Amino acid sequence: MQFGKVTVVPVNGHGPEDVVVDADGQVYTGVDDGRILRVAPDGSRIDVLGDTGGRPLGLELYGDNELLICDARAGLLTMPLAGGPVTTLATSAVGLDFVFCNNAAVAADGTVYFTDSSRRFGIDNWRDDLIEQTNSGRLLRRTPDGSIDLVADGFHFANGVALPPDESFVAVAETGAYRVTRIWPDGRRDTLVDNLPGFPDNIATGTDGLIWVTLASLRVPALEVVRRLPTPIRAAIRRLPANLRPSPGREVGALGITTDGQVERELRSEIPSFHMLVGIREHHGRLWFGSLEENAIAFTELASGSR
Repeated sequence: MQFGKVTVVPVNGHGPEDVVVDADGQVYTGVDDGRILRVAPDGSRIDVLGDTGGRPLGLELYGDNELLICDARAGLLTMPLAGGPVTTLATSAVGLDFVFCNNAAVAADGTVYFTDSSRRFGIDNWRDDLIEQTNSGRLLRRTPDGSIDLVADGFHFANGVALPPDESFVAVAETGAYRVTRIWPDGRRDTLVDNLPGFPDNIATGTDGLIWVTLASLRVPALEVVRRLPTPIRAAIRRLPANLRPSPGREVGALGITTDGQVERELRSEIPSFHMLVGIREHHGRLWFGSLEENAIAFTELASGSR
């Protein structure tokens, strides 16, 4: 099913990568100069809450009055919802500095599950990890007492994180493998949904109980060819200007997945004036989107019962 009417809401910054919505319907996002913004539901007002000094990506509500921020440069952070200074929770874990702190989910008891997408490539070279397939992404867990441990590693570019309503597993989007993986409390790993038609990015559990998955772009045939080339040739391609390397397309998607991996909702098409759809949040029938490349966020109303 194609996207219906999508309303684009300009923000005063570039690349509002993720979105999270509070109980009043206000939307929070972060832009590539480090600022954290709060946007009124109708887009009529934008407040600057603070500045991480880095590159904010995944956002989550954290307790009653804080925002949790995965910053690709500055690490795992918090900021008051009302605005104010940033508190750094962590910049490293299990003996390794974060290279690409990306996305998180917060459990009811305050435990934070978050991804470090790659041990080799940071935010400025995210395409390189997809070419090289380093399989070095990891899922980490920060408990309320502040300790951090490794839950699982070896992910193909670990990206979005979500917990189902009953918190029985952790879902992790593997962008480079076109799948969303489940990790169970006993450490067992299986697949929630596989062989996706595009690159899954951020994921989030909505108020409808579905795990919403973005497709930032459909698959890129040229990238599939490059991945099969010998290492020296792949390295040479990585050094080419961005416009000569495999690039994402404009067709994007959003999938609503049940906790047993069934696709209950599917939207897929080009969206005028909006591409690289990487952030997603369902809030009482409205789907909010973030983008890695636009100067705007966007939303669409979900038709009741549509697939």
